[in-house]
Amino acid sequence: MLVIFTSDPFYPKYICFPDGSVPCKFQKNPKWWPFFKDAIGAIDGSHIHVTPKAIECPVYFNRKGFVSQNCLFACDFDLNFMYMLTGWEGSATDAHVYEDACSFNFYTPAGKYFLGDTGYPLHPGLLVPYQSVHYHLAEWGCTNAR
Repeated sequence: MLVIFTSDPFYPKYICFPDGSVPCKFQKNPKWWPFFKDAIGAIDGSHIHVTPKAIECPVYFNRKGFVSQNCLFACDFDLNFMYMLTGWEGSATDAHVYEDACSFNFYTPAGKYFLGDTGYPLHPGLLVPYQSVHYHLAEWGCTNAR
């Protein structure tokens, strides 16, 4: 499946690099616009099960204990893929895979950013939460959990 997703005709047809435009649904919604006016999408990694050669298995074990590839995906807010990078062994961190993508061909238009999780580094084109801060609904009073 990974070979299919990263080669012709799938990749050029369904993967569109970011152009810097912000979706209209954010521009028209005052609840979201002040906060996401320069956000163009979200980025995250995913571990996909693989079966490498026996000699390569140790490096493909991820922190969750199974053999996988760590893949990087970026999508816009309409859930269209903007970028994907596959092939990294499961033991590779999200930050390492992101740095490789940036050095290869992943870019963020000037003044725009992607949303990421705490596994990604601080970077001009990437907005990540503060380290060691717990963002939970219970802290905001949105649930009955205490």
